[in-house]
Amino acid sequence: MILELNSGDTAWILVSAAMVLLMTPGLALFYGGMVRAKGALNMMMMSFISMGVVGVLWVLFGYSMSFGNSVGGLGIIGDPLEYAGLQQILTYDPAASYPSLAFVAFQAGFAIITVALVSGAIADRASFGAWTLFTILWSVLVYFPAAHWVFAFSNADGTVVGGWIANQIGALDFAGGTAIHINAGTAALVLALVIGPRIGFGTKPMRPHNMTLVMLGAALLWFGWFGFNAGSELTADGVTALAFINTQVATAAALLGWIVVEWLRDGRPTLVGASSGAIAGLVAITPACAFITPAAAVLLGVVAGAVCALAVGLKYRLGYDDSLDVVGVHFVGGWIGCLWIGLFGTASVSSLVETDGLFVGGDASLLGKQAISALIVSVYSFVVAFVLGFVIDKTIGLRVSAEAEVDGIDIAEHAESGYDLSPTTGSSGGAFAMAGIGAGKPAAEPAVETDESAPVSEKVAG
Repeated sequence: MILELNSGDTAWILVSAAMVLLMTPGLALFYGGMVRAKGALNMMMMSFISMGVVGVLWVLFGYSMSFGNSVGGLGIIGDPLEYAGLQQILTYDPAASYPSLAFVAFQAGFAIITVALVSGAIADRASFGAWTLFTILWSVLVYFPAAHWVFAFSNADGTVVGGWIANQIGALDFAGGTAIHINAGTAALVLALVIGPRIGFGTKPMRPHNMTLVMLGAALLWFGWFGFNAGSELTADGVTALAFINTQVATAAALLGWIVVEWLRDGRPTLVGASSGAIAGLVAITPACAFITPAAAVLLGVVAGAVCALAVGLKYRLGYDDSLDVVGVHFVGGWIGCLWIGLFGTASVSSLVETDGLFVGGDASLLGKQAISALIVSVYSFVVAFVLGFVIDKTIGLRVSAEAEVDGIDIAEHAESGYDLSPTTGSSGGAFAMAGIGAGKPAAEPAVETDESAPVSEKVAG
């Protein structure tokens, strides 16, 4: 079958690809503002390095592993050599309405941000070299296979392209709740356990140092997420519009759900809470955005915002230090969104829903499929991430020294700082002193961290 190239679809996919790619710098700003001043630059670099590492891996063999024909037709992993270097898809495929390279570009942003999400759990204490190695190995061993399981489907002629979770189990995930958020949230939990808590965790206040960056980062993520979700339709039609509006209302409702919990629990709403609530809503609606009605999306947002607001406090009770609450937001929010399809998914809005959800006239069959798919990805990511984290920690070392952590990981790992707080004149050494050149000690941290009498805050999320 020969199709005419649709310039509108192509333009929408490319615009969506750019929006999704923008989300990673947005995440860098969001995470960077959430940490203490002495680790802001390192936190942003941990997101930024994934754009370089995963961006290259994606072209070399990552796309082929994720969306190539399954090795042995099993739907477990794509043939890494089929599209290696993308040479085989440089020309236009007459069986598609858009260039294959547009889809490659779109999915590249997904792969990049998935790895970057994990970094928030180990903020302020991870070796940058060890983190870079982890991004390489985890992308190849976990994300690329998981993307193949969840996203890939059969060709029109019945040839299995991939996706054993989608094809054999029949679970639904429109834009990546399992492959991205549950996957990243699980790996974040594992690394937090392997690397151990920050020095002073639970006893010293570690509040966000720059709320302007947090708000800006959250806004960029919210904007980019429309490309993330609505762009996953790969055309401009009614499903695209549904995914777009569901993304908006679920995010808005989650923002409200989070700050209501804060208001009732703590007596006042915060900007950190509002921003974190919005992220929780974006996470939860991702797998379900094209399978539920807008009313169900609003309810999903409220539940996700409230539950994630409560979940972020578990780290203090259970004793693991997930620095920016990747687990509480992405793992928990991803599970909620995945299961929501089994509760409210309806064939009235999507032909991909074969059996209506439990609360919309159907039975529990779809809910079971969703739970199984989320559990599979969780277990696989947990096991592989633990092995990787343990081996890296025992060989090159996953964590920086205690001195580097206390004095400032920015200076120790990058010889620069996110803020030059030295005087512009005088003998302090300026930027050279900040970089530790010709100075005995790094410059002092800003006053935002000196309030030792302040209560330890649980309102830190990512």
